[in-house]
Amino acid sequence: MRILALSGSLRAASSNTAVLKAAALLAPAGVEVRLYDGMANLPHYNPDLDDTVDAARVPPIAQDLRASVQAADALLIACPEYAHGVPGVLKNALDWLVSGVEFPGKRVALINASPRAHHAQDALREILVTMSADLVEAACVALPLLNTTLDAPAIAADPVLAGPLKGALAALAAT
Repeated sequence: MRILALSGSLRAASSNTAVLKAAALLAPAGVEVRLYDGMANLPHYNPDLDDTVDAARVPPIAQDLRASVQAADALLIACPEYAHGVPGVLKNALDWLVSGVEFPGKRVALINASPRAHHAQDALREILVTMSADLVEAACVALPLLNTTLDAPAIAADPVLAGPLKGALAALAAT
């Protein structure tokens, strides 16, 4: 099973990105978690470039995002909350997926690295449901990473964090 991980944060020391990298370390046999690394390079979504007749008009990096989503069996999304909302970089990536055929019905799990921040998670759920995601509730977890500086190996080594993350991966991988 191939899981594509999307981080809603561009910060170099992002706890959201760290938890996705930890998921890759904790993935059970037969499950590959790959972090999508093109978020910072996606241009602002422009419907004039999202041409369903002439795909060559779609920027190559957006084509790559769509191909990565198409190749994945599921998505794992970790998203910070900025001003009670979804960060623009993640919303922009999702906008590039709205008109494509790659996303509808895709299994999706959400990781919340700051359990007290729920506005972005609520908004993200609304966006994903509107986009016809198959939101796997048993794979959606909140991890207490607020005000920590743990990197991926430290998260993977911490049983309090690794246990729920392993459970989320198992639930997402279950058919």
